Amino acid sequence: MTRVLAVLGKGVVDPETPILPADDLGVLRGDGVFETMHLRPDGPWLFDAHLDRMERSAARMDVPLPPRAALVELAALARAEWPDGAEGALRLVCTRGTETGGPVTCYATLNPIPAEFQRQRREGLRIATATLGVSSQVRGDAPWLLGGVKSISYGVNMASQRWAARQGLDDVLWVSADGYALEAPTSTLLWLDGDVFCTVPTSTGILPGTTGRHLLDHAHELGWRAEERMIRPTELESTDGAWLVSSARGVAAIKELDSAKLPESQHHTQLQQLGGFPSA
Repeated sequence: MTRVLAVLGKGVVDPETPILPADDLGVLRGDGVFETMHLRPDGPWLFDAHLDRMERSAARMDVPLPPRAALVELAALARAEWPDGAEGALRLVCTRGTETGGPVTCYATLNPIPAEFQRQRREGLRIATATLGVSSQVRGDAPWLLGGVKSISYGVNMASQRWAARQGLDDVLWVSADGYALEAPTSTLLWLDGDVFCTVPTSTGILPGTTGRHLLDHAHELGWRAEERMIRPTELESTDGAWLVSSARGVAAIKELDSAKLPESQHHTQLQQLGGFPSA
């Protein structure tokens, strides 16, 4: 399996190389930011949008990112080692540095898209709701909760997905304490209501997804208009299709939510094409 690791200031190194000191704050406290991009033959998809979001996340967390040009060069170093034309997941990671005040640790990894994600693009998702334990407005009003920030503190995210896997499911849809659908641990929720293509308002503190944003911005090409609105999970059963989307997973239809079947959209293939994701 091809894997690539490039480290800021060191270049491409063996992917088994230890690169983090024991007191790196990314390891000790999950203190840092990252972005994952879909690598395509012509480069990382939506690269500028991902770098913009990384800069916003770093600013919210007071993480001193390297100059943007350095991040672009780091990504290029990793990409140069990747097989031509192969699909991949390019991740940029920057931690705050060491406990003793050392400089930020910044590196890029490149890995194949997991076979499970490719299956989910083809076959769709069986998911369950799980409470996030806060109301739909709390994260938007409390900056210390880091709503909308893509930090490397993914303990809750990964625990949610492990819980889903133990139920024999593909993923989780987080729900607010007041009963509204929010997002998945690593994906954006989208749904179609007639000719209105919808997502959850960013004021709820969801992560503003780059893939979701692209699809919403280009919804007019399918004859739809885009809108942010609130929805309760059971209301997704009455939509014209619902999806979880992310850079690596692509566009995956929600086929089942809390054991209830969701409508199968006739527009699924069109959405995949709109995002430029392979369906198989």
